[in-house]
Amino acid sequence: MSANNKGFTHEKVETNNFLLIVLTLLVVASTTEAVQGVEPYEPLRLMGRDVYIREGCYNCHSQMIRPFRAETMRYGHYSVAGEFVYDHPFQWGSKRTGPDLQRVGGKYSDEWHRVHLMNPRDVVPESNMPEYPWLAENMVDHTVVAQRMSALRKVGVPYTDEQIAGAAEQVKGKTEMEALIAYLQGLGTAIK
Repeated sequence: MSANNKGFTHEKVETNNFLLIVLTLLVVASTTEAVQGVEPYEPLRLMGRDVYIREGCYNCHSQMIRPFRAETMRYGHYSVAGEFVYDHPFQWGSKRTGPDLQRVGGKYSDEWHRVHLMNPRDVVPESNMPEYPWLAENMVDHTVVAQRMSALRKVGVPYTDEQIAGAAEQVKGKTEMEALIAYLQGLGTAIK
């Protein structure tokens, strides 16, 4: 490349951090659309996702199926960006002490998940997952769900005023285990 080339070059983009960030964000924002069937989390699922993050489930379970034959044979269709447009932050990763959970939604019954969370070895004898019995006793904090949804709306999740206003009532009286199970039951169900 000649020294007097003053046009918009690949080198200029790669060597200018600000320009690289702006162009990357522009491309990501303009090309990632929700997969058909992907909707913003209902209040109970949103609170379940918070439990999932708080309990560190992502430390052992990824939610990103890579497009490799071994992974798609075991877990199902590979993950696509449009499945995660409402996840802030998304739960990708490659750490798999336990199985990938991206396609776990609908694979097992609510009761199976309840037993598994209470004592994983009751349903998977070789499991090294810890027990989470307190989730059946802890109640979802219904006073924070509207705030969470309002904050997510500011970053582009299309919650309506009506959804936010009714959120507390939808989670009131629910346990953290019910919320976590609701979250798990929705994972990866938009793509078959």
